[in-house]
Amino acid sequence: MTTTNKTPPGADPKQLERTGTVREIGSQAVWSLSSCKPGFGVDQLRDDNLETYWQSDGSQPHLVNIQFRRKTTVKTLCIYADYKSDESYTPSKISVRVGNNFHNLQEIRQLELVEPSGWIHVPLTDTHKKPIRTFMIQIAVLANHQNGRDTHMRQIKVYTPVEESSIGKFPRCTTIDFMMYRSIRDNSSWASSGDRRPAKDQ
Repeated sequence: MTTTNKTPPGADPKQLERTGTVREIGSQAVWSLSSCKPGFGVDQLRDDNLETYWQSDGSQPHLVNIQFRRKTTVKTLCIYADYKSDESYTPSKISVRVGNNFHNLQEIRQLELVEPSGWIHVPLTDTHKKPIRTFMIQIAVLANHQNGRDTHMRQIKVYTPVEESSIGKFPRCTTIDFMMYRSIRDNSSWASSGDRRPAKDQ
């Protein structure tokens, strides 16, 4: 008997953020949906709570539209899906499209998901493996498990790469101790400019 290979979950996106190499920029975008059940919309998709979810309420494909006010560099899309909880509402085929607006979107990724349970990491890169620059991302749910009609998505996060300092490259400060030493370095640079700090009140 043939066994189905489940889609392996990716790492928690918060681990990506802790590396200091990427930053979540979903708050900079305008989000819209093709449909939603009342109380299960964009707010639930972006509330950092894996227990809540967006539920579509219309015909397929079900769409999530993410529009930026200016052309933006995007490196990774992270989607949380949970087959154990959502069963036939769980996406099985997803298309990711980018473009300037609704009229010129082009598909750059299509994913086949098999009973996913966790974070799905979708790299948004061009043919040279460089992050894309776009005004708009559209996630289209083309099919659900068990031929389900409506879909659930629990969270979506959008990441941009963090650029290195133009002054020079320093080790990334990710712990309290490192942050303390970074402050000392920054203070030293400030003092060497010839300025003096005002004395603290005793």
